Amino acid sequence: MQESKFSRTAWGVAQWRAAHQLFDHPRVLDDRLALAIIGKEAAETLRSDPLKQHHSFARAFRAFLAVRSRYAEDQLEKAVTAGVAQYVILGAGLDTFAYRNPHPHLRVFEIDHPATQEWKKHRLRAASITIPDSVTFVPIDFECQTLSDTLAIAGFRAGVPAFFSWLGVIRYIARTSCMATLAFIAGMPGGSGVAFDFAVDPKLLDSKYRLALTALSARVAAAGEPFQLVFDPQELADELRKLGFRDVEMLAAGELNERYFRNRTDGLQISGNLGRLTSAWV
Repeated sequence: MQESKFSRTAWGVAQWRAAHQLFDHPRVLDDRLALAIIGKEAAETLRSDPLKQHHSFARAFRAFLAVRSRYAEDQLEKAVTAGVAQYVILGAGLDTFAYRNPHPHLRVFEIDHPATQEWKKHRLRAASITIPDSVTFVPIDFECQTLSDTLAIAGFRAGVPAFFSWLGVIRYIARTSCMATLAFIAGMPGGSGVAFDFAVDPKLLDSKYRLALTALSARVAAAGEPFQLVFDPQELADELRKLGFRDVEMLAAGELNERYFRNRTDGLQISGNLGRLTSAWV
């Protein structure tokens, strides 16, 4: 992300999540704040061009972005049921979970670049969305701060279990930073976990999806946030287990469609290899 500027990809993702509320029924992700946080002008722009929203790629991409948030929230639900009371959202962007949080004892730490976090606070105020006491904003510049030290200053308790979500971030960072963060999570007490998505190595994709990935890569690079990191899914699963994660789930499009889009009458589903969703538990 460019210095002193909010994340343009976070803005785009927020609009895709809002579009899901408008154009897809039933919703995979029922987010009552998705439209409010992008504002009336952006919401009206979405409503004004329904044909664009029903293009096959738009539908598939929207489905993926909606389901990755739903998946993370489903995994969080499992963690909370098991007694976890800390939730860390890495690269929170305009994610709205903390403002519709149904778990009264869950403390939420939102981690993000300072510029993006200030922009989010502005959008929350503009939408009259109340910031509950359970939310802690944690600005971080990974160039000069560590996640563990920054969380500790914010009141995070490293000695008790926590759940982490890390959506739409890993493909933009260096491998060393990615693995260091996963190692930190793997070092948390038993019962901790993480949900994240990642991009598949283009060498493992067929020509159609390599072209789609190339086009998407060009768009995000033009926004100042180029893709950097891809994985072979099996190799990543092996690395996660070596770090100490005991239970690793990795879902591709077909498995996600079966779990979240089965028996729909509108045909909404993920296509191809837009990314893999993963959960891993300590």
